[in-house]
Amino acid sequence: MLKVENVSYRTKSVSIIEGISLEVHKGEFVGVIGPNGSGKSTLLKNIYKMLVPTSGEIWLEGKSLLKMSNRQMAEKLAVVAQESEANFDFTVQEVVQMGRYPRKRMLESANQDDRKMVEKSLAMVEMEEFIDRSFLSLSGGEKQRVLIARALAQETEMVILDEPTNHLDIGSQVKTLALMKRSGKTVLTALHDLGLAAKFCDRVYVLKGGRNYLDGRPGEVISGRMVEELYQIQAEVFRRNGKIFIDYE
Repeated sequence: MLKVENVSYRTKSVSIIEGISLEVHKGEFVGVIGPNGSGKSTLLKNIYKMLVPTSGEIWLEGKSLLKMSNRQMAEKLAVVAQESEANFDFTVQEVVQMGRYPRKRMLESANQDDRKMVEKSLAMVEMEEFIDRSFLSLSGGEKQRVLIARALAQETEMVILDEPTNHLDIGSQVKTLALMKRSGKTVLTALHDLGLAAKFCDRVYVLKGGRNYLDGRPGEVISGRMVEELYQIQAEVFRRNGKIFIDYE
């Protein structure tokens, strides 16, 4: 569904990512992992066009994503970005309703179906009681859940999550990723937590120094050696009942 081919991004003097390639197939939950500064967020920003690649190509459903208009992209791809600052105050309902805009004609107002989808999406992230609250009055974790609801309301087949659990407590982290896993959507997400990547991802791509380092199923990729090489700490990675556990020393 998504194919990234040899994508590089450079500033005037610094190469941030270099020749990265990855594929995400329909229905997969794919993670991008690696230490701070490895290029995870830069890669995702190039995919959802916040940044423009210096070189390389990105294909979405067989078409050049870089040649799509933002509206065309938004009809196929929803994004929950790592940094989402609101310059104006909106209600929670208004923020989630923004996810419906790619499906509306210019100046077309929200209808009953839109309102039902907004309510359904908020219920999925357990935020329906906040529908009339000011978005700016919410905690960081609550804001993140509303932004995930906005992505769900967009009704795209694919969702990109850039560090979606950054502001969430451990219970909310697990609930959020479990929700996205159950949704049946194709998901590409950047994650810091290797335990969460091992639990939810079908496959992972590991970045190091802005380049592809390893990729495969979590059980094939996440190892004590990988943790030591990327994070400079000792860890034991073991499996029990088909699940991966990481014990940091």
